[in-house]
Amino acid sequence: MNKGLKCLLLSFAMSLASQAQAHMPGPAHCTRSANLLACVDVDGNAYSVNTVGTTLYLRGFEKDGHRYWAQTNSRFGQLTFFTGIASDGEAWVGYTRRVGWTTINRFSSSGGSSARFTCSRMTGC
Repeated sequence: MNKGLKCLLLSFAMSLASQAQAHMPGPAHCTRSANLLACVDVDGNAYSVNTVGTTLYLRGFEKDGHRYWAQTNSRFGQLTFFTGIASDGEAWVGYTRRVGWTTINRFSSSGGSSARFTCSRMTGC
């Protein structure tokens, strides 16, 4: 899985865990409406987040890999499941589980990447 995509997934996982706005690596220029956040970072990557109830729809473009991607996050209480696919055929699945101030995160991709990591508001990931 592309490093930029991993950072993006981690950033959104942390965002969901802390119930805060997304914090992306590096400065980005964003436009926001009631349900949509659209951003372009200094590297030329673009992404958007659309909220419908407890579901997040993420779309993006990675400049380095010249690929588009889409991800859907569905929240059920303290548990959030996500699935995604990229224009090069890579697919991924995972979940984020919130336990107090800690999140337990796991994902795997068809490209062979997988990880399990724990994040805390106090100590980070």
